[in-house]
Amino acid sequence: MENGKIESKKWYPSPNPNIRMQEIVYWSEGLKIKGLLAEPKIPGDYSGILYLRGGIQSIGMVRPARIAQFASQGFVVFAPYYRGNRGGEGKDEFGGADRWDAVYGVDILKTRCNGHIHLLAFSRGGIMALWTAVLRDDITSVVTWAGVTDTVLTYKERPDMRRMMKRIYGGTPNTALAAYEERNPLLRIEEAKVPFLIIHGLKDENVSPGQAYLLEEALKMNNQPHETWYFPDYTHFFPPAANRRTVKAAVEWMRHQEKQEKKKLP
Repeated sequence: MENGKIESKKWYPSPNPNIRMQEIVYWSEGLKIKGLLAEPKIPGDYSGILYLRGGIQSIGMVRPARIAQFASQGFVVFAPYYRGNRGGEGKDEFGGADRWDAVYGVDILKTRCNGHIHLLAFSRGGIMALWTAVLRDDITSVVTWAGVTDTVLTYKERPDMRRMMKRIYGGTPNTALAAYEERNPLLRIEEAKVPFLIIHGLKDENVSPGQAYLLEEALKMNNQPHETWYFPDYTHFFPPAANRRTVKAAVEWMRHQEKQEKKKLP
């Protein structure tokens, strides 16, 4: 079946009365993948956000309230669950071939929005967003919030994840380095022709600020447009009021990138 093509959809209970939600089944590399679509009920000229979740399996699963939060700012939002999750086919590879589930998730949005598509990643979703920006040329901007950029660093920082990573990657960074490097989007980041916004709490112990610094350094080396918002007092999860402020500011930043993109059009 054609990549990015919708196989089926069904209504999903929405936590926000102004936002409607559907669970979508779509095709990615011959597999049926599931994801959640949120859009404002009032018809309009909306941009799209591909929301790329963190975690693996049930940890970090897409939260309807979170994507409704962005949809209520006037966006169509699609959040892939990634392969092997919630009844989707295949196996979650933590940044391996499952990157295509993000890449083809963009096509779901293209059928519902005005053509401006932003990638918004949280935690593990950082790798997915960076790969999507490398592999597609129709993205307006990338926001990576507490995002993972390098799986070797994740292995070193997170002893609690090593068993899972060894199982999926076939070993440690010492014994299976190729599998880790093959997942590292920084090695091809110069191919991404989009502006980046890096958001990170400096007290984050789940995904260290070092992950953000690596991305910032790579973008600087290639003279790629980027902005960094570092928060000295926050961890992996921002307090509710700070979260709302940061969401609003990130949305304004995305809209600014749309204006910049329009200026470049012939």
